[in-house]
Amino acid sequence: MPNPKRRHSKSRSAKRRTHYKAVPSTLVECPNCGEAKLSHAACPACGYYNGRSVMRVNSDSAAE
Repeated sequence: MPNPKRRHSKSRSAKRRTHYKAVPSTLVECPNCGEAKLSHAACPACGYYNGRSVMRVNSDSAAE
């Protein structure tokens, strides 16, 4: 297997890594309760997904 003869410079490595960045999660509004939630996931506030209740939510944790 061929191996590199010289190391890559810092600027060359940095140019390759310019597109590796942290992206914030996309949040959407829950159609049932209006809270922000991750898309394609059950709402942590009300427990609804796709118009159906899919999980139970404690009323204590929803109030916090």
